[in-house]
Amino acid sequence: MSLKMNLDDLRGFLARDFGQVADDFEILDVAPMHLVLRSHVQDRHLRPGGTVSGPTMFALADVGVYLAILAMVGPKALAVTTNCSIDFMRKPVAHANLRADVRLLKLGRVLAVGDVLIYSEGEEQPVARASLTYSIPPER
Repeated sequence: MSLKMNLDDLRGFLARDFGQVADDFEILDVAPMHLVLRSHVQDRHLRPGGTVSGPTMFALADVGVYLAILAMVGPKALAVTTNCSIDFMRKPVAHANLRADVRLLKLGRVLAVGDVLIYSEGEEQPVARASLTYSIPPER
């Protein structure tokens, strides 16, 4: 399988069509069925106890799988999340950016399944693992 959108295409799409989150994320790498995304952690992403909030990690995983799917099918698909499961494994470093290593495990005509490992930058062990399923609506 080959990419339909390269790194520059995805960055342009994020800035142009997904502006509400564009400042929070940076696409670092894209390859067939794989994407690496950074979340810029700020004070608003922290929760009491000095850790990154669960919703921040969910957003990173969700946007990462979404962009990985678009890289493979092109910008025309309005893919939507149908399921997400996250295992929070260790406390993220409070002011370190997060990095998501996204792998698409299945990319079919109507469903895509992705797996995401989330890391605090500078740490070797993942802080969370997410599994997401997306519905890819048929073209009209």
